[in-house]
Amino acid sequence: MKMNTLKTFALLCCFWLSPATLSAQATDTDVNAEALDGAMAALDEFMVAFNGRDMEAWAATLNYPHVRFASGTVTVWQNAEEFAREATFANLEAIGWDHSHWLSREPVLVSPGKVHIHTVFERFNGFNQQIGTYQSLYIVTRDEDGNWGTQARSSLAP
Repeated sequence: MKMNTLKTFALLCCFWLSPATLSAQATDTDVNAEALDGAMAALDEFMVAFNGRDMEAWAATLNYPHVRFASGTVTVWQNAEEFAREATFANLEAIGWDHSHWLSREPVLVSPGKVHIHTVFERFNGFNQQIGTYQSLYIVTRDEDGNWGTQARSSLAP
């Protein structure tokens, strides 16, 4: 390398690795880590309310409008009251469902206000026997009040 090129390279390295640049990178990392923590906590609350068969608590874990892609249909709920009127648990119990568990939750896109999470979950009957394993994509968002909730779900589950 020529001396001028070497000096230019050294100056650029100093700029790229300056405390301000490192601080900005750390801040971005911190904000994304906070977003991921918020999204994962929202999914934990989602599953607890779901397994508790509490439609109002489950509806409260969602952000609206809420969208679900499943079984060849797209369903949109405009608010928690509309969502809570669904007969979800009667339909699931009719196929023998008792409870569900996350098998995995892998973030695939993280930003300060939105996290996409590839999930795999299992459904079980009352004897704790597996009745199905499903992949899905959950889009968890932070609303204008700062609350994290699932805004959209797309799954291969019926």
